[in-house]
Amino acid sequence: MSLFEVVEHTQLFFLIFARVFMLLRTAPLLSGQGVPGVARIGLCLMATWVVLPWIAEAGYPIPETGLGYALLVVGEGFVGVTIGMFMTLVFTTFQTAGQFFSLQMGFGASQVFDPLSQVEIPLVGQFFNLVAMFVFVTTAGFNQIFLVGVLRSFEAIRAVDVLQANEELALFMMHSLSALFAQALVISMPILGTLMLVNISLGLMAKAAPQMNLLMIGFPMAILVAFAIMFLAMPMIMGAFERLIAGGWEQLLGLYRFYGGLR
Repeated sequence: MSLFEVVEHTQLFFLIFARVFMLLRTAPLLSGQGVPGVARIGLCLMATWVVLPWIAEAGYPIPETGLGYALLVVGEGFVGVTIGMFMTLVFTTFQTAGQFFSLQMGFGASQVFDPLSQVEIPLVGQFFNLVAMFVFVTTAGFNQIFLVGVLRSFEAIRAVDVLQANEELALFMMHSLSALFAQALVISMPILGTLMLVNISLGLMAKAAPQMNLLMIGFPMAILVAFAIMFLAMPMIMGAFERLIAGGWEQLLGLYRFYGGLR
């Protein structure tokens, strides 16, 4: 698309830019402080430039009044935040999986600062988060952000559609949250279950031999067993991460199909 065509569709260009900018402000990896603001804005402009011909050809109703256009810009920004937040929730699943057994293995008090989410999380949760980022990059996650998060979202969802079916969007987010929490529990269950068996065994040993100092034995044993299980189960854990990320994209496409069916 030439510069003259961009000038001709200036209003539509700013609408697309608002959604893409807010999506990248909340999307995983791209929303971190490690990404310079200039680079993020340049990426938003490039993505807007690329998808503008398809959106202009499909047609997008533009309000005639300035107030209506301003509200539409805010609505497009809200749609971008919703899509980016959903993708971020998928990564929160991996942090939650690590938090489930951090206390049991003796790392509950070890908090590290996550530069991407700007919060302190347990050490094991940070490790799982880094593994998930690695899986996200190796499975072409950035391509999915722009193909599914940007192009497909404009083909299926408009700001007006969200206002008309906001209850369905709220139910979708609640269902996704519950499903992601269940997936985090399933991912952590091999390590969590093993640590529960270790604690039960230590409790039985404390009853059988009260003179033993099991407090000094229990912490190293729990840490050793947890790291051994993580080492042995890491291929399966990475496969579960990949399936969970792919399932998140499928749920997002299901939301698009729902809003596309409303038209």
